[in-house]
Amino acid sequence: MMKLVVALSMVALCGGFMSGLPAEAKEEGQRLMASKTTSLYDFTMDDIDGKPVNLGDYKGKVLLVVNTASLCGNTPQYTDLERIYEQYHDKGFEVLAFPANNFGQQEPGTNAEIKGFCLTKYSVSFPLFSKISVKGPDKHPLYHYLTEQSPFPGEVEWNFQKYLVDRSGNVVGRFHHRTKPVSPEVVKEIERVLQP
Repeated sequence: MMKLVVALSMVALCGGFMSGLPAEAKEEGQRLMASKTTSLYDFTMDDIDGKPVNLGDYKGKVLLVVNTASLCGNTPQYTDLERIYEQYHDKGFEVLAFPANNFGQQEPGTNAEIKGFCLTKYSVSFPLFSKISVKGPDKHPLYHYLTEQSPFPGEVEWNFQKYLVDRSGNVVGRFHHRTKPVSPEVVKEIERVLQP
């Protein structure tokens, strides 16, 4: 079993996702990966076009990590995410969007369909990543880390839950899915964390 867990964690570290393996083995490997992670920067994620992106490339920036969906009542938050991205991007702020189909089957599309939707309907210019799972037995190690290892533990409740990450990679805030990205409480925290 230990060899299997080590092999699974190596697959996760290399950016592959453990398809074809039993759910128990996947979950064990993902939990091990998350337990060994000390920073968001330890992850390499595929962007919406399938190209690997080392989250360590965002060192020194303030991040808002959001699980998104195209057919949700919260989907118009894409407009607000783009607005705050444009407002604070030059100060070192990034929005990282991770589409997920975990809630009400509200993100059924392919990566290409999601990208097309986001560009044509909302003109997003912030980074979009490949669709992942943020809850359940196939939860991605990034979300194991956010929901179990960060100072804000607890399952993702719905689409458009937000995590604020400071310039050192520390998770310093978590915002409810109904809390708009341009709400005073979110903006205040972004501005606080952006301070030199």
